[in-house]
Amino acid sequence: MEASKTKDERIEIRVSHQEKRIFRKAQKLSGDKSFSSFIVRIVKDHAEEIIAKNDRILASERDRNMFFDAVFEASKPNQNLIKAAEKYKTKMDL
Repeated sequence: MEASKTKDERIEIRVSHQEKRIFRKAQKLSGDKSFSSFIVRIVKDHAEEIIAKNDRILASERDRNMFFDAVFEASKPNQNLIKAAEKYKTKMDL
């Protein structure tokens, strides 16, 4: 069970009569006890989805950039790679 939190912040919004009617109907269908708790829950859930989606996009962009940098970057092979290539060439000459 979630610990009780102090609610000392306020958000004020203006909506049309039709929007409020839709929100009220959804609140009644959802089973939320109050209109405020319904609005907070819905907005919070959607905000968390947006943040998670953004985090996935950023992670995949970062991974893609790292991959393409590694594949297409014009860098010289390090000593271990040079030794491995020489060892391979030696074995292939046999």
